[in-house]
Amino acid sequence: MLIATNGRGYELKRPTKPAVGTMLANLRRGNEYLILERQDEEREGDWYIQVWFRDNNTYQLEYRQGAPTEHYQTQTVSQQKVLQALLGWMLNKPDWREGFMWNNIGHMFAPVPNAEDEPTA
Repeated sequence: MLIATNGRGYELKRPTKPAVGTMLANLRRGNEYLILERQDEEREGDWYIQVWFRDNNTYQLEYRQGAPTEHYQTQTVSQQKVLQALLGWMLNKPDWREGFMWNNIGHMFAPVPNAEDEPTA
């Protein structure tokens, strides 16, 4: 099932294209983000796309494909491009990532080694 959540805690199950467009258009301070998440018992891991509206009026777009190592990020000033990406992801369109330069940021989510496992001198 697809779930949309915004920075105010509003959650919408099975969002429509117009609802996602409205949620994106309403991003501002106090409501800085929108997350579209696929919750599927058949899939392991986290499957989502999210957008953050930044103080400098840019959009930070991220997506994760299951594992933390498959977490990507890009930025744009175009709300229209963000909307196209969100809707493309939502509808499983194969080309939704096009038009962006994606950076893998999976290393930011790697587990921290436990200090107890380190050898002592």
